[in-house]
Amino acid sequence: MRAAAFASIGGPEVMKVMEFPDPQAGPGQVRIRVKAAGVQHYDCAVRSGWKPQGVTIELPQIPGNEFAGIVDQVGDGVTGVSVGSEVLGFSMFKCYAEYVVVSADQIVSKPASMSWEAAGGLTGNGQGAYIALKAIGVGPEDTILIHGAAGSLGSYAVQLAKEWRAKKIIGTASESNHEYVRSLGAIPVTYGEGLVERVRAIAPEGVDAAFDTAGADAVRASVELVKDRNRICTFVAYDLIEELGLRLVRGERSAARLAELVELHASGKLRTHIRRTFPLEQVEAAHRMIETRHGRGKIVLTLGY
Repeated sequence: MRAAAFASIGGPEVMKVMEFPDPQAGPGQVRIRVKAAGVQHYDCAVRSGWKPQGVTIELPQIPGNEFAGIVDQVGDGVTGVSVGSEVLGFSMFKCYAEYVVVSADQIVSKPASMSWEAAGGLTGNGQGAYIALKAIGVGPEDTILIHGAAGSLGSYAVQLAKEWRAKKIIGTASESNHEYVRSLGAIPVTYGEGLVERVRAIAPEGVDAAFDTAGADAVRASVELVKDRNRICTFVAYDLIEELGLRLVRGERSAARLAELVELHASGKLRTHIRRTFPLEQVEAAHRMIETRHGRGKIVLTLGY
């Protein structure tokens, strides 16, 4: 099979299309012919040399941890799914490939109304936003600040906070993305110098919780605005967590949670804005684009269609 992988640690230029043996589904597993694979900052961090705790990187490494495609092989003991089923799911790595093998409990059915691009890009950021907001207890009567609200992770967080009836949602974004953030259900505010004062003007009653997808400056602003540091979560500035006395939020992805997100998507309560799609051969360009940390919505690799 063809897959995008890196044989050495480095920048986007180390991403190359290579050939690998076709993986085979074992007991309890399914093989998926991948149609779309989402691109995440996690993938770029691993490519750049970050080693997630308890994870082994084997060069050449195929990154990618979310996908959508068609089941084409079913292992022994698997029930409830058959060859030809359209699904989306997750894996730690190996999704930037024509085929991926995962446990049968890591996939859910793809609705016919959901595009391949949206399905391929939902799992990682959708579940990440869900885990973060549940960890900081977002719910009715809360005022929440979401940094990087126009990005894929931030966009899902805004929509979930709205679904969970947060009283006021404030989203930081560049001015060019304010209308988009407003369309998601948040009050947009420009990031940068003076952010704390601008947020206080919007929420004089105070901010109850904050979720950061932008970086150090956003986290420090959140500490000034939110009284309870247990209600501040960052998925970017991990190096500040201990220094500022914040909680480290981790969570395991699950098919049950993914199915809930898919249902919200199918009912129109959760939408995915596709920033751009790239064919597998342009994976380097996809990594360069996401690493700018600008723009709105999701970047997705497409395969075979």
